[in-house]
Amino acid sequence: MRTKTSRLLSALALSAISTSLLVACNKTPEAAPTPTPPPPITLGTQVDDAVITASVKSALLANPTINSLDLQVESRKGVVQLSGFVENQSQIDQALAAARSVTGVTAVENGVSLKGSASTVGTKIDDATVTGRVKAALLTDPDVKSFDISVLTYKGEVQLTGFVDNPGQIEQAAKIARATEGASSVKNELMTKR
Repeated sequence: MRTKTSRLLSALALSAISTSLLVACNKTPEAAPTPTPPPPITLGTQVDDAVITASVKSALLANPTINSLDLQVESRKGVVQLSGFVENQSQIDQALAAARSVTGVTAVENGVSLKGSASTVGTKIDDATVTGRVKAALLTDPDVKSFDISVLTYKGEVQLTGFVDNPGQIEQAAKIARATEGASSVKNELMTKR
């Protein structure tokens, strides 16, 4: 009697093991993992970046040969991003040198463009309108963190700068800007947060 019971238990155990192995082998593959968001920055790093941004703006203002009001400055983890439109290459070179001279700056990304010929008051109004349209369109897209994006327009050329979470947001912001009425071209200088 014992042998029949032990054989039956052995058969049941073997059957249970076989079934669990077959079920495990037939498991459907898991979906690809979603990209992880960039690591959050600490409050201390945010303060450091604010100090760096203010220091770079001050250095630009202190140089009378740079029209610093035409430039925007953003920073993240010591990386400074300059953008805007200036009159000549000398102003770009001097702005880059001024930014690099600030304590805490680890790198400077140049997104500054040359203005070319002077624009009229009407063109300036048109540019302000295009900038507003791009900002409004970015605000309505739930996948784009529009508050992390700076928008400038000069003679229809839209310039996007700032730090966003992933490459998809960079592409989506550019797509939105290109589709905006009045935007003749888009210079996308957005960077992913590191």
